Amino acid sequence: MTKTILRSDEFSCPSCVTKIEKALAATPGVTAAKVHFNTGRIEVEHDPASAPVEALVSAVRSTGYEARPAAF
Repeated sequence: MTKTILRSDEFSCPSCVTKIEKALAATPGVTAAKVHFNTGRIEVEHDPASAPVEALVSAVRSTGYEARPAAF
């Protein structure tokens, strides 16, 4: 398993947290997802072979938000 950090500057209301966490959790290969509303940080534990970073970004995009990989 790998832990990937994504960042988003688009969070406008706390309801997006649950929506994004559910979309990520439904992605094959993702074992855990935690969205930090106040910082725009999205932590995802996943198998990079079945859930590459592009799939994580796509899952967030499917909820109407943009995200990008972050170093920390």
